[in-house]
Amino acid sequence: ASTITPLSHSLRHAFIAPVPALGQGGWAPERSDRQPWLQLDLREKMEVTAIATQGRSGSSDWVTSYMLLFSDCGLAWKHYGQDEDTRVSNTNSEGVVLQKLIHSITARFLRFVPLDWSSIGWIGLRVEAYGCVHKSDVADFNGRSALLYRFNQKSQSTVKDVISLRFKSHGAYGVLVHGEGHRGDYLTLELYQGTLVLHLNLDDAKRYPGSGNVSVGIGSLLDDELWHSVLVKRSNKQVNLTVDGHTRHLSTTGVEGSLEVDYELSFGGIPIPGKPGSFLRKNFHGCIENLYYNGVNIINLAKRRKLQIHSGNVTFSCSEAQPQMASSTFQSSSSSYLYVPLEPPGLWGLEVHFHFRTWNQEGLLFYTNGGSQHLVFYISSGQLHLIVHDLDVSDGLWHSVGLSCRGLKVSLVLDNGPTSAVDVQRHEDSVNGVFFGGCPQYSAGCKNPTVSFQGCIRHIVLNNQPINLTHVQQGLLGNHSKLKFDVCGIRDRCLPNFCEHDGRCTQSWDTFYCDCSGTGYTGETCHNSIYEASCEAHRQMESKSGYFYIDPDGSGPQKAMLVYCNMTEDVVWTVVGHINSGYVNQRVTGSTPQKPYIMRFNYTASLEQLRTLIGRSKHCQQEVVYSCRKSRLFNTWDGTPLSWWLDWSGGKQTYWGGSEPAVQQCSCSLAENCIDMNYFCNCDADSHSWVNDTGSLSYKDHLPLTEIVIGDTNRSGSAAVFSVSSLQCSGDRFLGNAASFYAGSSSLLFRTFEAELSADISLYFKTTASFGVLLENLGPTDFISLKMISPSAVTFTFDVGNGPVVLTVTSPVALNDRQWHYVRAERNRKEASLQVDRLPLNTLEAPSEGHYRLQLKSQLFVGGSASRESSFLGCIRALSLNGVTLDLEERAKLTPGVTPGCPGHCSGSASVCHNRGRCLENNSGYVCDCTHSAYAGPQCKKGESSPRSVSQSPIRQPSRENVAFSFLTTHTPAMLLCVSTYHQQYLAIILANNGSLQIWYRLNRERRAEVFVPKAFNLADGQLHRVQMHREGRDLNVQVNTDQKYNLSSDTKMNTLRSLTLGKLTSTSAGLADLDEEVLWAGSRGFIGCLSSVQFNHLTPLKAAILNRGSSLVRVLGNLVESNCGALADSTTSQSISGKYIYIAAVNHVWLHNMDFIWYYIIISPDCDENKAITPGY
Repeated sequence: ASTITPLSHSLRHAFIAPVPALGQGGWAPERSDRQPWLQLDLREKMEVTAIATQGRSGSSDWVTSYMLLFSDCGLAWKHYGQDEDTRVSNTNSEGVVLQKLIHSITARFLRFVPLDWSSIGWIGLRVEAYGCVHKSDVADFNGRSALLYRFNQKSQSTVKDVISLRFKSHGAYGVLVHGEGHRGDYLTLELYQGTLVLHLNLDDAKRYPGSGNVSVGIGSLLDDELWHSVLVKRSNKQVNLTVDGHTRHLSTTGVEGSLEVDYELSFGGIPIPGKPGSFLRKNFHGCIENLYYNGVNIINLAKRRKLQIHSGNVTFSCSEAQPQMASSTFQSSSSSYLYVPLEPPGLWGLEVHFHFRTWNQEGLLFYTNGGSQHLVFYISSGQLHLIVHDLDVSDGLWHSVGLSCRGLKVSLVLDNGPTSAVDVQRHEDSVNGVFFGGCPQYSAGCKNPTVSFQGCIRHIVLNNQPINLTHVQQGLLGNHSKLKFDVCGIRDRCLPNFCEHDGRCTQSWDTFYCDCSGTGYTGETCHNSIYEASCEAHRQMESKSGYFYIDPDGSGPQKAMLVYCNMTEDVVWTVVGHINSGYVNQRVTGSTPQKPYIMRFNYTASLEQLRTLIGRSKHCQQEVVYSCRKSRLFNTWDGTPLSWWLDWSGGKQTYWGGSEPAVQQCSCSLAENCIDMNYFCNCDADSHSWVNDTGSLSYKDHLPLTEIVIGDTNRSGSAAVFSVSSLQCSGDRFLGNAASFYAGSSSLLFRTFEAELSADISLYFKTTASFGVLLENLGPTDFISLKMISPSAVTFTFDVGNGPVVLTVTSPVALNDRQWHYVRAERNRKEASLQVDRLPLNTLEAPSEGHYRLQLKSQLFVGGSASRESSFLGCIRALSLNGVTLDLEERAKLTPGVTPGCPGHCSGSASVCHNRGRCLENNSGYVCDCTHSAYAGPQCKKGESSPRSVSQSPIRQPSRENVAFSFLTTHTPAMLLCVSTYHQQYLAIILANNGSLQIWYRLNRERRAEVFVPKAFNLADGQLHRVQMHREGRDLNVQVNTDQKYNLSSDTKMNTLRSLTLGKLTSTSAGLADLDEEVLWAGSRGFIGCLSSVQFNHLTPLKAAILNRGSSLVRVLGNLVESNCGALADSTTSQSISGKYIYIAAVNHVWLHNMDFIWYYIIISPDCDENKAITPGY
C-alpha cells in the first residue's frame, strides 16, 4: 500500500470477511497520503474475472469509487477499461459489492486507487479478487534472437492463414513474424515506431511486379511494456488485422489469393541466409506468449525441442522491467512538475539522463535551480530547444536524452545519436536541483518559457545517480505536483481511428485531430463529402456539361467517383464509362458453347459505387449493339442460351436489350417487327445476311453489365459484332422525395439509425404548426432527436451516456411560414453542430473523456416520437442520414395519416430557382429569393455584370473558400480577383502575359506562394469563361470548363480578411507589400473587359453595387451603368469590348445573419480621385 495506519487498519485485515463478525478493521491510508493506493500481489499471473470490495469494519470508512490498475511486475501499470474507467464501489462499511469484469485481467498485481470515499469518515477498504491461474507458453527475445519454424515440405501454399499471439515490447521497433517465397510472396508483421504494421504480397513479383504489395498499420504506443493481443486472419485476398480488440480490414490489390512461403517462418527477426546471427531488420526485443500459426503452438514446439523449430538465444520466461524504468505521468499543462534536489549541489558540472514521451508540441522538460545562470530545456513546435535540434520528439515514442554541462560547454545527446554542443559565456553556478516538466506556482527559482510538460518521464539519472521515484512518491525526496507514479498515462487517441474516409489522425495529450487533405471529405472527422451527390445537383448550380466528381452516398463509406454530366438536354445524364470502351464493334468468330468468347467489363467506378448511383437514379440504361450473321442467341430446338451476359452480381441473364427481364427475348419481339415472327430475336432466324438485335438494358436491379458471353460463331460464315455503351443514368429520386404529415399521431418508421460514432442528419421541412418532432431514435438509455420547439426555434438533442446535450438555433423570422427550411445536424467524436437555413452554425465541442458511443435500439421515428406526443404536421423532404437518403414516399404509401409527396411549386426535384436561389411559395405560385445568389432575375439566372470592377472589404472568413465568376477580355496581363488578410496571406486569380489563368495561394507567410495553372492556353480570347473554385483544407478544386484537382501544402484558414479586390490594385490598396512580384504586375495593369456573376463565399459585390443604387448602404461616385456584356458574350455573335470600365472601391453593407461588417467602394471612370473615394466611415 502507499501508506498504512496503525495495526488495526493494516494490510492483514484488508481482505473481505466471509462472515461480518470475523471482519476486523481493514486497510486505511494515512490522512497525509496524497495518492493513496492498495496493491494485491497474486503471487503468479492470474486470469482475474471479478472484484469485490468492502469498507472498513465497524467504522464510517469506505470507498465510493476507485480506479483499477494491473501489472505483471508491479512497476509498469495499466488502467482497466477505456478512458480510465471509474469503478463504483460501496455506500457503507459492511456491504460487499461484487463486480464481474467484462474483459478478464491477466496480471500478477492489482492496484486499487481510491477516487472518492465516505463523506462522514475516511478511506476504508477490504478487497477480494476472483479468477484462475493463467496458463501460457512464453518466449523472451533479447533483440538478437529468433525462432525458426521449418516446414516439412520445401514450400507451403495457403489460401487461409490465422496468426495469433500476445506480445510485450521493450522497444518501438522489431519483427514479430516473417515469411517469404521465391516468387516474391511475403508476409511480415512488425512493430514500427510503436505501431503494428502488416506487410503482405500474394502475387508473383515477376508476372505482376508491384501489383499486390499492401501495408496496413494499427495502434501506437505499443512499446509500453504492457501485453497486447494480436490476431491476423486471412482468407484469400481479404485480411483482418486486430490489436487489443480493434480491427482494420484490407483487401490485397493484386491478382492471386494464395501465400507461398519457402522453407520456414521466422519469429522475432528476419535472419540472413548463410549468416547466422545476422538479421535484415531490427529484431524484436521483448516477450511473446501463446504464439499460434495456423493452429500450431510455436513456442510449445520450441520448448519441447522439436525438429521443426530452431531457436537462437531465446529463453522461455519473461524478463521484467527494471525499477528505474518505472514511468511517471505529468498530467497538467499548467501545474505538473517534479523537483529533485542535488545533494551535494553540482559544482562546475551537471549530467542529466532520462527518457520521455509525449504528443504535445510544447512543454518544459527541465530547469536547473540555483545560482544566477540556468539551463532551460524545453519542447517548442515539436522540437527540442536548448541547442537547435531538428528532430521531431512529439511523436508519442520514448526518447532518451543525455545532457552534460562541463566548463563552458553544454552537450546534448538524443536517442543515442551524435552529440550536439554549444559554448556558453561563463561557468554554470552550483546547481541545487532540477525541475522536470514544469515549475511550481509563484516560484522565483524556476521560470517556464512555455507550458508544462504533458507526457511520461522515466529512468532519471542525475550525476550518474539513478533517482528512485518511489522515494519522491513517499515524500522522502524532492517535491512534485500533478504527477502519477508507476504508470505512463499517455493515451493513443487515434486508436480506434475516428478519422473517417482515410483521414490521417494526429494527436495531443487531450485530443486528436484529423487531416482530411486529399480524401475528398471535410469536417472535424473527415465525415462530410465536399462533392455534390448527383449531376442533378450540379445542374441546379447552372454548371455546364463536363466531368465532375459526385458522391451519391454523401458521408457514407464509398468515395466520390468521376462521371461525365451531360446537361445538353432537358434530362441530365450521368455517364460512367468502362475501360473496354475502345472495343467498338468488336468482331467475334470461332466460339462455341463449350469454348465461348468472353469479354469482361471493368468500369471507372467500383460496382458498389455504381449500385449506389443506380439506386439513387430514376432511370438507368446501357445500350448493347449486337449484330449477327449465322450466329444464334438461343438454341432453336430447346431454347438453351448460346450467348448471354452477366449482371452486376454475376447472375446469368438471357434477355437482351429492349426486352423484359426473365424472358428469353429481344427488342424486336416486343415491337413485333422481328424478321421472322417464328422467333423472338432476329439472330435466331440464322440468316446468312447481317441482322441486329440492338437495344437498351434498363432494368436497374441487373445493371451494370459486367460480362458478355458469345458461343455460336464457329460455323462457316458465322460471326457476331457487338459493342456495349457506358452506363447512363438520369434523375435523382431523392432531391424531391417528400411526405406530408396531416394526422397528429402519425409517423414514419424505419430501421434503427446506425450512428454509434458519428451521425449527420439533413432534411427540408415546411409547416404552419408551432412545434413538432422531426426525427427521434431511442436506445436503452441513449437517444437522438431533432425537434421544432417553437415557431422560430429548432433543437438537436442527444445523449451518449454523459447526460443530454442540447443545441438550439433560433431564427429571427418564423419557421412556420409554409416555406421550405433546411436543417442539418451532426455529432461526432469531436463536436456536435446544428444548422438551420443560412443562420449561424451552432457548435459544441465534445468532451475528450467519457462515453462517446451512441447506442440506439428502437425504430427510427420520422415526423413523430415513440410517445406519439408533439407529432409533426407539415412536409418533410430529402431526409438523409449518414449519406443514406430515406425513401419517404414509399413508406408514406403504407402509413395512415401520411401521404407521399408534398403540394406546392417548390417541392419538386427540379429546382425552379437556380444558382442557389431560394424558392418561396405564395398564394399565386412562387417567387425566387436571389439574396444569396450572384445572379438575379425571376429565377436567379440573370448574371449581374460590369465592364471592369474592383471591390475591397475587410471581413471575417469562414473555413473554406468558394469563388465563382465569369469574365471576358482580350487584354493581358490582368488581375481578376485578389483577397488579402491581416496575417500576410492572400489569394489571387490573374491572367498571365500569355493569357493563361493562374491561381496564387499563400496561406503561410513563412512560405512562398503556391501557383496553379488550370488552363495553360490563352483565355483572353474575347469569349466568356466561367471559373468556379472551391477550397477545403488542403484540397483545391477548380473548374474552367472541366474539373482540376490540386493539393495545397497547408490547410491554414484565411483569417481576418483585409480586402477583396476585383480588377486594378492601386497605391491605396491594402496588403500590397505581401504580394508576389508577378501578382503586383498583373494588379497594376488592372482588368479591361467584362466581369459577371462574381461570388466570394456569401459575398456578391457586383450585385450589391448594381441592385442597391440610391440606398444608404451604397455610395457611388461617377456614372454606374449596368452592362450586358456577359449576356452578349454568351451569344453566337462575338461582341467587341468597350474601353469603358467601372472601378469598384466601396459599398457599406451589414449582413444581418452573422453581422460581418463588409465594405465596398464604387468609383466610375479611371479618372476618379481614388483617395476621395476610400473614406473611413462608410
